[in-house]
Amino acid sequence: MRAAARWTQAHLRAHRPAAGLIVLATAGITISLLLATALFAYATDPWQRVFTQSSGAHVWIHTRAGAPAGSLAGLDEVRATSGPFRTVRTTAGLQPGGAKATLELRGTDRRPATAAPRIVAGRWLDPAADAGTAKGIVLDSSVARAMWAKPGDSLVLSGFPARLRVVGVADTAEVGFRAGESPGVGWVLPGTLAASTAGQDQRGRTIGLRLADPADTDYVVQRAVTRLGAEQITDVSTWRQARAEAEGDNQLLGRLLGGFGLGALLAAALAVGGAISTRIRGHLRDISILKAIGFTPGQVVRMFLALHLLFALLGVALGALVTQLLGGLAPGRIGEAMAVWRQLPGHAWLTLVISGGVVVFIGSATCLAAWRAGRVPPVPVARAAAANGARGPGLTRRALGLRVPPALVLGWRGAFHHPLRSSAAVARLAVPLLLITVALGAWTTLDRFSSHPEHVGLPAALTARTDALGDRELHQLLDARPELTAYPGSEVQALVPGQTGTITLRGVGTDARPYPFAVVEGRAARGPDEAVAGQGLLDLLDARVGDWVRMTVAGHPYVLHIVGRTIETADGGRVVSTSLDTLRDGASGTGTPGAPSRPDFYHLVLHHGADPAAVQGTLTKASAGRLEVRQTPNPADQLSVVRAVAVGLIAVLTLIGLAELATTVGAGVRDRSRDLLALRAVGLTPRQITAVIVSATAFVTLAAALAGTGLGVLASQWLIDLQGSASGWGTGIAQRPAVPVLLLVVAVAVLIAATASALPAARAARRRLADSATDLL
Repeated sequence: MRAAARWTQAHLRAHRPAAGLIVLATAGITISLLLATALFAYATDPWQRVFTQSSGAHVWIHTRAGAPAGSLAGLDEVRATSGPFRTVRTTAGLQPGGAKATLELRGTDRRPATAAPRIVAGRWLDPAADAGTAKGIVLDSSVARAMWAKPGDSLVLSGFPARLRVVGVADTAEVGFRAGESPGVGWVLPGTLAASTAGQDQRGRTIGLRLADPADTDYVVQRAVTRLGAEQITDVSTWRQARAEAEGDNQLLGRLLGGFGLGALLAAALAVGGAISTRIRGHLRDISILKAIGFTPGQVVRMFLALHLLFALLGVALGALVTQLLGGLAPGRIGEAMAVWRQLPGHAWLTLVISGGVVVFIGSATCLAAWRAGRVPPVPVARAAAANGARGPGLTRRALGLRVPPALVLGWRGAFHHPLRSSAAVARLAVPLLLITVALGAWTTLDRFSSHPEHVGLPAALTARTDALGDRELHQLLDARPELTAYPGSEVQALVPGQTGTITLRGVGTDARPYPFAVVEGRAARGPDEAVAGQGLLDLLDARVGDWVRMTVAGHPYVLHIVGRTIETADGGRVVSTSLDTLRDGASGTGTPGAPSRPDFYHLVLHHGADPAAVQGTLTKASAGRLEVRQTPNPADQLSVVRAVAVGLIAVLTLIGLAELATTVGAGVRDRSRDLLALRAVGLTPRQITAVIVSATAFVTLAAALAGTGLGVLASQWLIDLQGSASGWGTGIAQRPAVPVLLLVVAVAVLIAATASALPAARAARRRLADSATDLL
C-alpha cells in the first residue's frame, strides 16, 4: 500500500498540468449537465405545478355567443368544467394611445373551482367592492407582464365607457398572451361585461374541459365540434399547446447544454483513456519493476483506476459545489432555473445521480486502459533497435530530395509512423474541436436571426395595428414613409381535418404586392388558392409541398394548394399563409365567413439601413398615439443567453483539448527521446531536433483540427436542422460558420500545440543520453 501511495504521489508531481486540466474539464462537464437538468425542470415544472394546483382544464373551447357550450359538460370523457363564461374580445392599455394588448374578458361572479386562477398579486373579484363605479378586473400574469400592469393600475378598454381597475394578477395553465397571436385573459363581474358596447362578432363563450384521461384530448375535441357544429367553434387550445409554449426556449437551451455536456463527457472520457494508455507506454519499465517486487496485475489495475477516479471525484465535487453556490447568481433564465430547481423535491437526488453518472462514465473509460497496465509482463520486451529496412519510405526520400527542411520531413514521419496510434490521437483531439465547431455553428445561426431575419421567416421588423384610424388615413400615413413597405394582413383560426385542433390561417400582402415570405422549399404563392405553410402544419396534416389541404373556417370548408414551405417561428410552425385577397375571397370565390373586412394588422418591411426603433417612434408620433406599432418578436432576443452558454462550453472543451494535447506532447517527446542518438548521429542540431518534435505534434493537431472542423460543420447543420424540425420551424435555418473563422480555429489549435510542445522538446533535445539498453525499453 505504501509503495502504491508513493508511486501515485510521484506520478502526480510529474503530471501536475495534465491532472489539473482533467479536474477542471470534469468540473465544467458537471456544471453543464447540472444546468441542463435545471433548465429542463424549470421549463416543465412551473407549468405542471400551476396546472395541478389549479385543477387545470385539458381543453379550452371558444365558441360564438349563441352556441350551447354548456352542453359539453355532458360528454362521457369530461370530469369537470370551468364555465361556460360569456366573453368579449377587446383591447386594453394603461393609457389612451399607449401600448395595447388584446384581451378576452370572461364574466364570472365567483372564482371557478376547475382551472381556478391562482392569485399571485392582489386579490380576486369582490361583488361588493368591484361592481360600483370603480369596476375591477383580474389579469392573467402573462398579459399583465406585457402591459406592465399591477394591482391598483387602471386600464382603458375599447368598448367600455369607464376605466377598469386592476385588483389582481393570476397564474393560469392556459396558453399565455402573445402579441398578435393569442389574447390574454381577464376576469370581470357579469355586470361589468354587460356594460361593453362590443358588437356581436366580438362576443362569445368559453368553456374549459377537465378530462378523466388526458390521452382523450383529440377525441374530445372531435366530439365537441360534432356536437356544437364547426361553424360555432372559433378557437380550440389544449394542455399540450400550453405546456409546449411554457417550455418554449428553455427546452432548447436545456437540450443545448445537455447535448454539449454529454459530448464533452465523451471527449473527457476519451482524453482520460488516451492519457492512461500513453502513460502506460511511457512507464512500462516502472510497471515491470512494480510487478517484479510483488505487485499483482489486479493491484496495478486498481492503482491506475483509483488515481483517475480521484481526478473524476475532485472534478465532480468542484463542479457540483460551484453550481450550488454560484448557479443562482447566473444572469437571466439560468439563474432563475437554478433558483426554481432548488425548491423541487427531486433536486438533491438528481444532483447525486448526475455526479455519480459522470464518475461512473469516466471510470468505465479508465478500466480498459488500466486493464492493459495489468497485462504488462514483469520482464520488459526490448523494442526493435532498427527499422525493418535500411531505406526510408519513398515519400520521405522524395521530400528530402526536394530540399524540404529535414525537421518537417522527420516530424511528418514521426507523427504518422504508427498509423493506429496516430489515428487514435487524432480522433481524441478531433472530438473537442468538433464540438467547438458545433457551438460556433449555433452562435452563427443565432447571429443570422439577428442580422438577417428576412432569411429565417421574419422579413417584417414592425407590426402596426389600430382601431382609431380609418383606412384612408392609415394608408396615407404609411405610404408617406419611404423607408418602409406596408403589407396588410389578417389571421383567422381554422379547424384542421379531423377537427382535433386549430391552426392559424394567415393572409398577408395582396396579389398585386405579394409578401416576401422566406420560402425554403417549393415556390412562393402567386395564384388564387395557393398558399405556403410552415413545417409544423405539414407535420400536423401529414402533407408535403404540392398537396391540397382542407380546413374549416367558421364552418366554411377552405381548400388550398400548398406550393411552398416557409420558415415559421410562430405557433410552432402550424401556420398556413396566403394572400389577403385569397383569404377574403375564400377557396370557392364566394367569400369566407369570419374573414375580416379590413386588415387586422400591417407588417412593415423596412428598407436596408432603417432603424426599427426610430421608425416605431416616428409612426407613433405622427399618428398622435393612435397607431400601435410593435417590433416583431425575434427568437434571437429570447436566446441571447445561448452566446454565454457557447462561450462556457468552448472553455470546457478547450480544457479537454489541452489535457489531450498534454498527453500527445508527452508521447511525442518520449518517442523522440529514444531517437535522439540517431538524430544527433545524422547531424541534426538540438534546435533541429526540437523542431522535429514540435512539427510532429503540430502535424497531429493539424490533422485533428481539419477533421474536427470539417465534421463539426456537417454535424452543426444536421443538429440545428433537426432541432428546427422538432420545433416546427423546419429545416433551412442553420448557418455554417464562416470559412475565416474555421481557419482561425485550425490555426489557433496548431499554434497552441506547437507552443505547448516547444519547451518539453527543447529540454529533451538538450538532454545528455547514453547509448544503453535502457533507452530501448
